[in-house]
Amino acid sequence: MPQKIKIYLADDHQVLIDGMKAVLNTNPNFIFVGFSLNGKNLIADVTKSGADILIMDINMPEKDGLEVMKDLSGTAFPFKVIILSSYDELKLIKEVMNLGASGYLTKQCAGENIVEAIQVVINGEEYFCQTVREKIFNSFAQKNPKINTAESKTHLALTERELEILKLISLEYSGKEISEELFISTHTVESHRKNLIKKLNVKNTIGLVKYAVLNNLINP
Repeated sequence: MPQKIKIYLADDHQVLIDGMKAVLNTNPNFIFVGFSLNGKNLIADVTKSGADILIMDINMPEKDGLEVMKDLSGTAFPFKVIILSSYDELKLIKEVMNLGASGYLTKQCAGENIVEAIQVVINGEEYFCQTVREKIFNSFAQKNPKINTAESKTHLALTERELEILKLISLEYSGKEISEELFISTHTVESHRKNLIKKLNVKNTIGLVKYAVLNNLINP
């Protein structure tokens, strides 16, 4: 029997806490271990609870989520952090991810994505809801005219994230460069690269580039 994932919530709205608890309690693999309505003493409280994941808002009284992330940055904190916020500014997203957050969702898309986010993050990868992910990629694509952002039904076997990474690999971006542009770890980039090779039935990165060129994923 798999070990249950312990979850702690931090948000200044009790109504959101109660709603998230209701969603989490429908999944037998999750255990709700506590909540806070502000950022004061949050790190100590989460650590004491033994939580595996902290789901935290940015806008909180006494100490906001950004301040909490700054306190955590550079330390070996024993839990993963998923940001759940009304804000979707790229500058803020990049800052909290660089400070050590593992995921970022807007409150508008949290209900349908939070379970998936927890499962992805607990497995050591980063998670963004579709709204945030598209904003990150489109912002980058605007700076590179060779990236074709049009989607094609011929690529239904690939996820949107895999398509994004395939396009960047094909433009000779290194794993480190891709991780920096998409706010994900090099480990996540490499996992996607291996999955792409397997899904597209090619032998190596050169095969991925050929696929991207033949299917017009990058512009000449």
